[in-house]
Amino acid sequence: MTSSVPRAEPPTVADAIEVGAAKAKRGANKQVRRAPWLLLAPFMVLFLLTFVLPILAAIGSSFTKVTRKGVFGELGVETTFAGFSNYTQAFADGTLAKSLGRMLLFGVVQVPVMIVLCTVLALMLESASARWPGFFRAVYFMPYGVPGVIATILWSFLYVPGLSPLVGLFDKLGVQIDFLGEGTVLWSIANIVTWTYTGYNMMIIVAQLKSIPGDIYEAARVDGASTWRIARTIQLPLIRPALVLTTVFSIIGTLQLFAEAQLLQSFAPSITNTYTPNLAAYTTAFAYNDYNVAAAQSVIIALIAFVLSFVFLTLTSRRQR
Repeated sequence: MTSSVPRAEPPTVADAIEVGAAKAKRGANKQVRRAPWLLLAPFMVLFLLTFVLPILAAIGSSFTKVTRKGVFGELGVETTFAGFSNYTQAFADGTLAKSLGRMLLFGVVQVPVMIVLCTVLALMLESASARWPGFFRAVYFMPYGVPGVIATILWSFLYVPGLSPLVGLFDKLGVQIDFLGEGTVLWSIANIVTWTYTGYNMMIIVAQLKSIPGDIYEAARVDGASTWRIARTIQLPLIRPALVLTTVFSIIGTLQLFAEAQLLQSFAPSITNTYTPNLAAYTTAFAYNDYNVAAAQSVIIALIAFVLSFVFLTLTSRRQR
């Protein structure tokens, strides 16, 4: 007896095409899944090297203590775990706390003034009756293109007695004013910061204003709404995200204040080496060569900036609800 075993039919051309198409589809899906990671890879590498790694290094350094053996460290260097002693030392003399309090006062006054000013400028430029808005946007934005060092030097010519035409004018009027005095130098710095960053924040708000549909404006005008009514009931609520963003940027920038204070230090004796938190950390690192305490001060500044930003975002989100 012969057993009949069913023979497998040879694959047809259609089957081969179907198998090839399935393989090609799987390969295409893999390439699609890989494409975003390949495109993000350069950014992720730079992000890790220039952002994440320095933060981790600063945090690690803030918990260590470097001891140099010998008069000049010729016998070697010993690194030990210091716990929170660097953070305790950062607050030991009270100078960091004073500089943080000074910047808190600076931010409470300067940030609202700048946000109100840039909002008013943006609303004026985007109003229907505005003339040459492109020209004035460029003019208002131009100070942001000036580096902070150059801006401070330019303003110092208006602050320093003997050079400033404003001081000479006030002297002729019988008014004694010292822009670099102990009670006024902080607000002189605030003026430089406001002059520099108002145009930048204004452009963010202008971009948000341009995203508002024109139909909303037309409906409001048909209902007889005035320019002030449109700004108050339509534009201001709809640009809320831009206002929140610019405020957060300003809060962070307040704690990062450095160049203006350092440059005016040579003209204003009231500006000490610990006048701002960043200047205090810089002095600790490069004047006293205590990099571990400076790292602790930097971490403290970053944490305070994070907490203030988080609290502000939390409060604004609750009001929005």
